[in-house]
Amino acid sequence: MAYGTCLKEIARRDGDRRDLALEDAAQIFGAMLDGGVPELELGALLVALHMKGESPGELLGGYAALCERVHRLEPPAGDVRTVVIGTYGGARSHPNLTPLVALLLRRMSVPVLVHGTLEGLGCVASAYILRELGVLPCATLAQAQGALDQERIAFVPTAVLAPGLASLLALRSRLGIGNTAHLLAPVIDPLPGASVRLVGAAGPAELAGMRELFLATGERAIVLPGTDGEPFADPRRRPRIEYFEDGSAHALFDEEHAPLDGGAAAPEALEAKATAGYIRKVLEGSAPLPMPIANELACCLLGAGAAADLNQAKALAAMRAHGFAAV
Repeated sequence: MAYGTCLKEIARRDGDRRDLALEDAAQIFGAMLDGGVPELELGALLVALHMKGESPGELLGGYAALCERVHRLEPPAGDVRTVVIGTYGGARSHPNLTPLVALLLRRMSVPVLVHGTLEGLGCVASAYILRELGVLPCATLAQAQGALDQERIAFVPTAVLAPGLASLLALRSRLGIGNTAHLLAPVIDPLPGASVRLVGAAGPAELAGMRELFLATGERAIVLPGTDGEPFADPRRRPRIEYFEDGSAHALFDEEHAPLDGGAAAPEALEAKATAGYIRKVLEGSAPLPMPIANELACCLLGAGAAADLNQAKALAAMRAHGFAAV
């Protein structure tokens, strides 16, 4: 692979930059994941792609390479699909409620696999909150399989599922910027065909990229604008939530344009201990469940195949969530 030739294409001045062909992007990103790109060329390629902005073809090529390198797990017994949740943002301006979504789904008999980083890099990572709630990271694939089968919930660090991807993610601290790996990490799936992914996009450009990816692949996913990049609906104002399947997008809930009364019922403090305490109260029924989160749960029930349609999913979410009254 002539990395210098690729750099000449993607690192041109504005207006002259050219996108890589899907096949070339797959080959280059595969080499990155395998540790086969020299350090100088690796940094230059990642920065150039970030400055240019990854095209749909480049994202699809990178995704194809990544899918070949993600370790697989067996789906747990039962007819309900596993909800796969990528958590890579962490709390910056609002308490991180991704663990709440995961634990509520498990409460509703839906198996959940959460994957992400162990460190928050200045943010409150889901790993910190899950640890407070007794969900410890799985150190091996065998541990992950056992947790998924027996506990119906597993938190699997990225390094366990895709070591090469974890190495690229770690470059953020050296380069000072994100890279293609940060765009693709939230959509990895160790249970292809037996899952529905819950994806929270960090911004409009990332949201557009996720939409194009799932429309092109035809894979099953629930996509929403994330809160601090995390895949949970903002409790203060529900975002638009879309469901992707067989190459089509379906808007399950529209965006709300006015804040909800009482929607900010979550704690003001961002720390893991405070957020875990709030989550325990919701699970016990002593704190209200924000309606946007309840709406998101209904979408997950539909995507997991636990409901035949959205109306049934809403009813099941309300019935099975009895005890944590919605705001």
